[in-house]
Amino acid sequence: MDEWYHYILLIVTGFAVGFINTIAGGGSLLSLPVLIFLGLPPSVANGTNRVAIIIQTALATTGFKSKGVSTFPFNMYLGISALLGAVVGATIAVDISGAVFNKILAIIMVTVVFIILFMPKINVTDLQERVTGKYLWLGILAFFFFGIYGGFINAGLGFIIILFLHYVNHMTLVRANATKVAVVCIYTLSALAVFVLNDKVNWKIGLILAIGNGTGAWVSSRISVKKGDGFIKTFLIIMVVVMAIKLWFFN
Repeated sequence: MDEWYHYILLIVTGFAVGFINTIAGGGSLLSLPVLIFLGLPPSVANGTNRVAIIIQTALATTGFKSKGVSTFPFNMYLGISALLGAVVGATIAVDISGAVFNKILAIIMVTVVFIILFMPKINVTDLQERVTGKYLWLGILAFFFFGIYGGFINAGLGFIIILFLHYVNHMTLVRANATKVAVVCIYTLSALAVFVLNDKVNWKIGLILAIGNGTGAWVSSRISVKKGDGFIKTFLIIMVVVMAIKLWFFN
């Protein structure tokens, strides 16, 4: 990273990624190519990106909490389960080509769009959140597997987490988002530790990227609370479509 504009590129990219990740997901599909463009090997780019994600999700969680939105201790239970899964995911060597992986992920993204569009609408104002009993244990089990994927690459997982929390736990999209960022913050700690132990983190680039990620996340978390579920649903659909097209046609 020898040129001055590389610093600007990192901060601007980080802001966009932090904003996108906090409201929807898939921002790592933007930041990872930028990090590789700057000369980082893919594995180091993956590890370096986790530095920014931790800062991003920590500030997003603070932003939601400042607006009175918190799902503690439910988010902690899910986060610990996902943290254990992330250790597994971050240490797994997956023997699959990047092109094939991206196409599989694109199919998942399109599936998410159909779920968003055609699943029956839940009037969460008339229903209580389901965060105890069998729904808590179902969440703990699901988030262990979410954590495995999150530890591996993380890109696009936010979409799935939001939909799971909305349809299974009957959370509003705002509260699902607040839960998501807290859980991602927790499990990314273990994933980052694995990358650090394997010397796969460029701290300088990661911290510069984190300036943008954190700022974008703070702004996004407060906007999403103010705008409400309709805004988040629209943003989700747009981002899923964009990410699916990018993955399928522009590997």
